Amino acid sequence: MPNTEHLRISTLAADRAVHRAFSWLHLHEPTIRRWQLETIAIPAPTFHEAARAQYFLQQFIALGLTNPHIDEAGNALAELQPSEPWALNPGPCVLLSAHLDTVFPLTTDCTPHEEPDGPKIFGPGACDNAAGLAALLALAAALTHAEIAPACTILFAANVGEEGEGDLRGMKHLFQSSPYTQQIKAAIAFEGSGNETVIDRALGSRRLRVTITGPGGHSWADADLPNPILALSSALIAISRLPLPRNPRTTLNVGAIHGGTSVNSIPASASADLDLRSTSALQLDRTELAVLNTLQAAIMAPALHLHVQRIGDRATGALPTTSPLSLSLRAVDRHLSLATESRIGSTDANLPLSLNIPALAIGAGGTGWGMHTLNEGYDPTGRDIALRRTLLLLLDTCHLAAANSLL
Repeated sequence: MPNTEHLRISTLAADRAVHRAFSWLHLHEPTIRRWQLETIAIPAPTFHEAARAQYFLQQFIALGLTNPHIDEAGNALAELQPSEPWALNPGPCVLLSAHLDTVFPLTTDCTPHEEPDGPKIFGPGACDNAAGLAALLALAAALTHAEIAPACTILFAANVGEEGEGDLRGMKHLFQSSPYTQQIKAAIAFEGSGNETVIDRALGSRRLRVTITGPGGHSWADADLPNPILALSSALIAISRLPLPRNPRTTLNVGAIHGGTSVNSIPASASADLDLRSTSALQLDRTELAVLNTLQAAIMAPALHLHVQRIGDRATGALPTTSPLSLSLRAVDRHLSLATESRIGSTDANLPLSLNIPALAIGAGGTGWGMHTLNEGYDPTGRDIALRRTLLLLLDTCHLAAANSLL
């Protein structure tokens, strides 16, 4: 006999307004593609998302969403309000988001290219996260076209600070100091491609900037002085030899090294950026402590000084399989004959999950490749099934939030 979630989703999918939204998604792939191409063309490295945020603000306005604005953190926000406004206090809302930022510097040529006589799109950030951002606009457009009034407010967010040193600053603002902080009862984040993927487990990470300073000097006249680059290199080799457990899986990466002014100068400083990741919060703490102890042991010269700055911290977390949000997703996937692909990852969903707010990151459809490289690409074939999936999940989550049934 069908369970409660399956009956809810079947009833929702049979609604005529929902069918109008499905039809819009199917017929307007060229519009969604145009939004994606226009998004790719606007450079948006972390901390420089303003131009892309303005583009999304204008799209939110054109779609007729309520209260379009840029918030204090730089997130582009807008609302789709319920049919029955909450009388006294602002009611619950469900967050649907996609991050604006890319890993590419401002000088990167972001001009997108299309496959001749084919569906593929090429360009930096074409999949991560222009696919997610295009999906965000697609759902807003489909819902407004179908004149669907959700059971509670949907907060659309094109948010900043997901990549690298952004340290989830857009999400941190929304969940910690925004006017929406107390209203958001669940969060769904578009992340990259995939019709069946869902990231419902948050991979923890710590980002450290390690800096070694010294007096500096001339390579010949001051040859006896300690060299921060050599000291840093020695320390990094020692760190690379640290034993890391396979279970819980834990990784350590050196992503960038900086220092020095010329070949004939002893540098006054040298730095490296480290990325530590683990599925276990306790193991992440242990690995960070081991790294700090190793660094201190490696810096022996009294003229050298060590400084370690934590430049990123993403907490672990997981959406329980018994969570109403999780059960709703699986009911949607059964209805659409999709095989749910549960994964672990580091996404905007980390922040709400760490606060015990139901959240997940979901694929925006199609197929992507070459993420975080200049050879990134995206094929939107089959994208509409993923968009229908998210639309059903979003509307059902609004019903759960309005009924205070998400926890």
